[in-house]
Amino acid sequence: MYNVLIVGYVWPEPRSSAAGSRMIELIELFRAQGWRVTFASAAALSEHRADLAVYDVPEVAITLNCDSFDAFVSELQPDLVLFDRFFSEEQFGWRVERCCPHAIRVLETSDLHSLRDARQRLLKEAQRNACSEQERHRQGAVQADALQLFAAMAEDDLAQREVAAIYRCDLTLLISDFEQALLQEQFGVPAALLQHCTLMLIPSQIAAPGFSERRDFISIGNFRHAPNWDAVLWLKHQLWPLIRQRLPQAQLQVYGSYPPPKATALHNPKQGFNVLGWAADAHVVMSQARVCLAPLRFGAGIKGKLADAMSCGTPSVTTPIGSEGMCGELPWAGAVVDSADAFADAAVALHEHAQQWSEAQQRGQRILAERFDRQAAGQQLIERLQRLRDNLQTERRANFVGSMLRHHQHKSTQYMSQWIAAKHAASKPVDG
Repeated sequence: MYNVLIVGYVWPEPRSSAAGSRMIELIELFRAQGWRVTFASAAALSEHRADLAVYDVPEVAITLNCDSFDAFVSELQPDLVLFDRFFSEEQFGWRVERCCPHAIRVLETSDLHSLRDARQRLLKEAQRNACSEQERHRQGAVQADALQLFAAMAEDDLAQREVAAIYRCDLTLLISDFEQALLQEQFGVPAALLQHCTLMLIPSQIAAPGFSERRDFISIGNFRHAPNWDAVLWLKHQLWPLIRQRLPQAQLQVYGSYPPPKATALHNPKQGFNVLGWAADAHVVMSQARVCLAPLRFGAGIKGKLADAMSCGTPSVTTPIGSEGMCGELPWAGAVVDSADAFADAAVALHEHAQQWSEAQQRGQRILAERFDRQAAGQQLIERLQRLRDNLQTERRANFVGSMLRHHQHKSTQYMSQWIAAKHAASKPVDG
């Protein structure tokens, strides 16, 4: 039986974010194999975190820059360590390698942080160059192609750190095939180090109401996630006014965990713009809405809100960044647009035309069936991990760049951590 340690960047919140749902999917997959799983994190306990005891997964609080982790992981002796995002690998990867050199090291990206960051910088640059406030609000989704994205990412510290972490690990899980192609074709990362593993969705248990039984629009997303907050602002200042011009009685329900005061201040029932905060069950509120709006101008990875929309039979309007990595060559379950006017036109058309709405709903079911097969995705990952276990030394020998990085570049993180640990130890009072 495998002994798995997950080093979490945060405690998983499946009802707050796609990253939280993804982590629970992986835990369920590992437990279904009969593997023992321990979840450890240095993050503060969160309000909406999952009860991991339900999955028979022990929770362990760990400390950054502290040798206590070495004692913990040495005693646990995991066969496989999964790092939740590259920040966790930077902090704890060298400690795992030193204490458990034979443990398989896997990086779960959730999404490429450096890709999201590059697109955000490109959007801000375009907005700075706008000649008026109105033009700034009208700025659409970032449309940079792979070459342009590589140019924006390659010299950035975040991309260098993230790609270095990918090389240092034995395997990296990518939720988006677009990101896999970007890493292989633009950054030259060997295919053997990457595993495309999309969301392993659990189908909605709620019966999907029909067109006439639904009403209003919905937008949903964790407010702490920068692309979601930007989408709310674009809705408020540009998109929703265009939709209301055509549908004066329309209502938009905006859900999301951790809404800050600047978000709740946007609540305006007279404008039909309702900021409602956290939804206890995203599938319930999604199933009640007629159309999901996801105007993402930057971002990366797979959008859980859009997967939920398809699972609930709710057509959606989004941008090319929103649909990226989700439908392949299949037609979208609604509309994919890249400008404010086109977004409003598509939203109104889906809301008002039952036949168009029904066809979009059916396209969503096809995407789920062909692109988000839970059993197939899980089986492929387990088989890849088993092959890695059987050929670990051979695969590590082939990854010379990773060995070189662990020998040189990663030492800076190790030595900084050791310096901080020693400083903390020196500051403690001496008994007696």
